[in-house]
Amino acid sequence: MVARTHPGDIGSVDDGSSDVWSGSPRRGAHGWGERAAGDRQAHGRPVSIPRRARTLAVCAVAGALGLAACSGAGSSGSVSSVSGAFGSVPPASGTPHAGTITWAESPGWAPTWIFPVTPSADTTGGTILHFQEESWRPLYWFPNGVAPTLVPSMSLAYPPAYSNGDKTVTVRLKTSYRWSDGQPLTSKDVLFYIDEVRAAVKESGANWGYYTPGRGLPDQVVSASTPNATTLVLHLNKPVNPAWFTDDELWAISPLPAHAWAKDSPNGPVLDFTNPANAKKIYDFLANQSASTGTYATNPLWQVVDGPYRLTAFNNTTGGFTMAPNPSYGGPHSATVPALEAIPYTSDTAEFNAVLARSIDIGYMPLTDVPQLGAVKAAGYHVFGYPDFGFADAIYNFADKTGDFNHIISQLYIRQALAHLENEQGYIKAFFHGAGGLAYGPVPSVPKSPYAPADALTNPYPYSVATAAGLLRSHGWTVVPGGTSTCAKPGTGAGECGAGIPAGTKLAFSVLYASAPVILGEQVTAWASDAKKAGITIALQSGTSNHVFTVANDPGSPKTINQWAVAVFGGFVDGPYPTTIGIFSTGGSLNNGFYSNPQADRLINASVTSSNPNAVKAEASYLTAQQPSLFQPNFDFIAVWKNNVSGQPAAFEAMTQYFLNPELMYLTN
Repeated sequence: MVARTHPGDIGSVDDGSSDVWSGSPRRGAHGWGERAAGDRQAHGRPVSIPRRARTLAVCAVAGALGLAACSGAGSSGSVSSVSGAFGSVPPASGTPHAGTITWAESPGWAPTWIFPVTPSADTTGGTILHFQEESWRPLYWFPNGVAPTLVPSMSLAYPPAYSNGDKTVTVRLKTSYRWSDGQPLTSKDVLFYIDEVRAAVKESGANWGYYTPGRGLPDQVVSASTPNATTLVLHLNKPVNPAWFTDDELWAISPLPAHAWAKDSPNGPVLDFTNPANAKKIYDFLANQSASTGTYATNPLWQVVDGPYRLTAFNNTTGGFTMAPNPSYGGPHSATVPALEAIPYTSDTAEFNAVLARSIDIGYMPLTDVPQLGAVKAAGYHVFGYPDFGFADAIYNFADKTGDFNHIISQLYIRQALAHLENEQGYIKAFFHGAGGLAYGPVPSVPKSPYAPADALTNPYPYSVATAAGLLRSHGWTVVPGGTSTCAKPGTGAGECGAGIPAGTKLAFSVLYASAPVILGEQVTAWASDAKKAGITIALQSGTSNHVFTVANDPGSPKTINQWAVAVFGGFVDGPYPTTIGIFSTGGSLNNGFYSNPQADRLINASVTSSNPNAVKAEASYLTAQQPSLFQPNFDFIAVWKNNVSGQPAAFEAMTQYFLNPELMYLTN
């Protein structure tokens, strides 16, 4: 179990440092992007936050899979529970000392864009969470440790007020934040961001990774005003769900220094950015400057920051960088803020070797190396792992006509039977060495969310081959354990196979899965083995990440629509307000499996437009019951840090959610 501070009770460290982290609920989904193998893509708003594609140990799969025996880590590595927690976070301790914290930048996470109006192609965790947000903070901050909730003390503004039938939003800024050149952070800086986003997407929707045409920012904002230096008022074209708009839309705003950036040339005058023509000139200039990665550390534009750090060096070949503390930072921080050095690694093996050699202060433990937990602790590191907030899934193709699969998978009882054949607890113990969490729908059981419905916490379709086979028999199938079941009673009545399924139809289909990370194949192989016991024949086919992605990720132009029945290549990182709009809504840009359900559409639409703060809970509950995908367990990201690195426990917990807050840490010797 985890020794961690409970969200809402996180306060000051007892070491003379300032009050650094107070908790209270909520925050919104961040991100749309393409799903790639091993990726955890955000939805609702893009921060495509890739899941680390670690090379994982392959367990031998034989007979009944030998799941219990497969957790070869033993007491030195694996954990017996499936709570999601791995290791623990100690309380802050020691006397802060000045110095530099070295942090492991994992493969593929090199920053590629510095201007906070970020194109889709650059909207990644490495660029946004680990780079931009060190220097330019978002309006509202999430998460609170591992909890997907708002952190008021780290937010630039007080909670927004909604009026006029949820069509008017008023944001009040705190007065404690200033720009590093001494100028105050004002409401015009917030408006500047919105106007630059509007100019960016007018040129191309791809210019802002968080853009959804017609929904949210900037399209729903019909007018905006700044009645004073600390107040921004937005007038929207239709009502919004306040929880969604705060957590998904306002979260995406990072105020920009209008007094220093609202120009169209390095030495040009400050322009009126509220004039659309000027906004376009300014956007083009700043985007052009951001494209020049070799000047990131020397361009004076990027030295004007409101975050805890400013860039001092950047290697545009490797992605390595260094940052110095910003003494003007107005947010919570430790008494002695360390400098930060990001050291890039080309492989997980290289990174883990650096951990064992004690050459990195903060790193991570690849899942395959969990059996070496003892060696990591012996090298002088703390260890803590937790799943990120989101879901992994096997995507059902509701449009694949091969063998009438489209009609087969449209039957809820079929999807229920397939869910009963998934042994999540066994997978976590066998393939994750115990370092994972259960997930039965779009909202996982961990991290704990205020929007988790009851069926997210207790498996509605517990593992049982007998139950799965019974569902098939009760709906007109002749079940052949070890063989292939066939439809014996076609039709749409009680006890019949269902619409569009002819007599003699075989219960057989293919699963295309990415060969890396290895756990993808391990899980579907175990699933297929148990499915065979219920008379379901699953033909497994692996391919490179790019191959699977090409075949099964083209909902806009489905040239390969009949070439796959089920595809496995990743999942999604939820925002704290975990709507699945775009993913399971009819015609959604990330609806790879062509799922369409009128009731789901109504619930998803309500989650972003109604005034009900629990609308998204109703959406998640319905989708958990309906199983539009086969939801899979989430593996932990396991952070490690040297014993002489201390600070707020929540800051170390947040690393498992891919956030980095070295300003809340310190060196003790």
